[in-house]
Amino acid sequence: MHSPIVSSSSPITVLGGAELGTTELNISLNHAPSVVAADGGADHALAHGCDVAAVIGDLDSISKEARSAFADVIHLVTESDTTDFEKTLSRISAPLILGCGFLGGRLDHQMAVVNVLARYAHQPVILLSTTDVVFLSPARMRLAVPVGTRIGLLPLATVKAQTTGLRWNLDGVDLHPTRWVSSSNEAADDTVSVVADGPLLITLPLAQLDAAIAAVRAE
Repeated sequence: MHSPIVSSSSPITVLGGAELGTTELNISLNHAPSVVAADGGADHALAHGCDVAAVIGDLDSISKEARSAFADVIHLVTESDTTDFEKTLSRISAPLILGCGFLGGRLDHQMAVVNVLARYAHQPVILLSTTDVVFLSPARMRLAVPVGTRIGLLPLATVKAQTTGLRWNLDGVDLHPTRWVSSSNEAADDTVSVVADGPLLITLPLAQLDAAIAAVRAE
């Protein structure tokens, strides 16, 4: 357990160094104006003119320009066994974290980010891409989304899941990453409920960010 570098009673946007579109960044900033950069995410912050509360990481990806611009708020963390996403996430105290610049680009980096989500289930985190929002389902979750909304349910371990309100409901089945997943499911009702006993990744269209926020903060 680390002492927080950034503590906030409001949601925080965390920027990573992977692909980042203006659309998802602006949406995230509308919900969480305070920004923390994970290492190379500082370059995105600089390019988009974001004020940054902290830059956290091992600083192997940040440019000289960003290092100079944010010199007063840089926090070097030299742990060799954690990613910059984990270094940053573990040093923020906030009711919600919206992550941009963590999806897209190298697949191994994306898988490492998902690994961190699974291990930090206690921290409400939603990742945004140009098309999707991605988050770990609470043990019991209710989603208010329009009928027909695309919903993916992707287990990160063996997960027993029970759902209502989906086109293809799960009735206590054992999901597993290498056996049974529920990608490209969809809402058949305007309220979807999910009960899961393990790490279950949820994907929704970016337009459903508000529904995702309500679901993870209701826990």
